Amino acid sequence: MYRILLVCLGNICRSPLAEAVFHAVLARRGLASVLQVDSAAIGRSHLKEKPDRRAITCALAGGYRHIERIRSRQVKAQDFAQFDLILAMDESVLNALQRQCPPEFQHKLDLFLRFADHDGDLDVPDPYYGNVEGFTTVLRLCEGGVAAIMNKMMRQLELGRP
Repeated sequence: MYRILLVCLGNICRSPLAEAVFHAVLARRGLASVLQVDSAAIGRSHLKEKPDRRAITCALAGGYRHIERIRSRQVKAQDFAQFDLILAMDESVLNALQRQCPPEFQHKLDLFLRFADHDGDLDVPDPYYGNVEGFTTVLRLCEGGVAAIMNKMMRQLELGRP
């Protein structure tokens, strides 16, 4: 089992959207037994809350029902050992993770869009203080990022490396 953790500031907008997309793709490809995906926050302000209502609305409109199961949680010390890959949604989140992460696990950290080989800005914008269109933009970035990551992971699995 290969494990990916997606991290944003509050775990109510960006990382839950990416997690919901991942779960849909894993279910569609029959890979839920091979790849586990979770999401978390670096902050504590929304612990145990559902994702933002705009994120839920946007995800459900896209057919991503898993978002209804997500509750915000904070990154824990054991996450750095348990997960094989920890992807931050923006540079500030990555910096916070780098400060928390023990040296032996630093190699697991990356930006979500950089790992996805995205062209352009590598920060997934935080839509929290914006409108619904911001959530739609984030969902599209997550869809493209997840597709690229899954393709990369499938190539690596074919070569015998997770």
